[in-house]
Amino acid sequence: MGPARSLGIAAALVAIAVTGVLAQPQPDATQQSARSAIEASQAAKAAEARAAELDRTAAAERDAEARARAEQAAAAQRIKAAEAEQAAAEARVALLDRLLARQRTAFAERQRPALELVAALQAMARRPAVLALAQPGSAQDLVHVRATLASLLPALEARSAGVRADLARSRALRTATAGAVAELKRRRADLETRRLAALQLESDHRLRAMTLGRAALVESERALALGEKARDLAADQDRTESAAQVRSDLLVLNGPLPRPGVPTERPGGPAPYRLPVTGHLVTGFGEISSAGVRARGPSFAVQPGFAVVAPAAGTIVYAAPFPGYGQVVIVDHGKQWTSLLSGLGTLAVRPGTRVAQGTRLGTAGPRITVELRRRGQPLDLTQLLD
Repeated sequence: MGPARSLGIAAALVAIAVTGVLAQPQPDATQQSARSAIEASQAAKAAEARAAELDRTAAAERDAEARARAEQAAAAQRIKAAEAEQAAAEARVALLDRLLARQRTAFAERQRPALELVAALQAMARRPAVLALAQPGSAQDLVHVRATLASLLPALEARSAGVRADLARSRALRTATAGAVAELKRRRADLETRRLAALQLESDHRLRAMTLGRAALVESERALALGEKARDLAADQDRTESAAQVRSDLLVLNGPLPRPGVPTERPGGPAPYRLPVTGHLVTGFGEISSAGVRARGPSFAVQPGFAVVAPAAGTIVYAAPFPGYGQVVIVDHGKQWTSLLSGLGTLAVRPGTRVAQGTRLGTAGPRITVELRRRGQPLDLTQLLD
């Protein structure tokens, strides 16, 4: 072995001794990846907490529309949480890939001097020992190499331990990377599932809203149709009540008293029904008011204080004030015929009093309304007047 080979082996040993530990990763990229993973995980936790709060709100909400809005908001928060978890998983995978690549680079740097030393030792081992004795200076070189190896043995052992630690860290990084990749796949599948659930929920709410809208429209049309039918039935009933039938029913009652200010006798006999007051007609029977209400009897503008008389004989069944109508008198004529007079200023009769046609019932207010009813249905009393 010549001096050049001895120096080469010594240089390889010195290189192993003085080579540093694993190269430190660049702090900016690594810290940025770690920070991204932490922030994404925190965002995922916050979104999950918000989704749980919205679930509780939806469960406690009684209004169906508000509950549907809360459920959709909760689904959106779950999607947001899944997206954040996926971002965190991607950041962890990127960080582990970067660390694994740097670990491989550093390990290669550590491995190179050791490989050179092994190659040199293998070359020495293949050289016959007798040649070392025959070649001048070989014994001295051999002693020098052995002394160098003995002095560098602690460094070699420390470097071997470092290499073994690097191998263990590389295996741990590969395992962590595989787990992070599997977690990323799971997060992506979970995100897709939550998106599909949100779409299904929105579709269900829209379908329910459309169904309720159609049902409401059908019920509205049905109510309008029933209202028109009721009005038609009322009009038909009014037309079927003939004036002859009304006259024949009222002629059996007691004879009427003469109207104030007119002769007591008239040709053809007394009328079966008379107006209780003398005044100006304001609203006729059946007229529609500005509020859309059909008048059930005529209304008269009367000089306050004038007398109000019974339109036909009967019994007083009600005589008292009624909110919004002044003093009210109801006269029962018998055979389910009644007269209702409202707007009186004062009363001169009491319930249970028997009155004849023309009997004073009280004094008038500024407006008197008269309703003639048969079996509870209002009728046009003008057909009974003379």
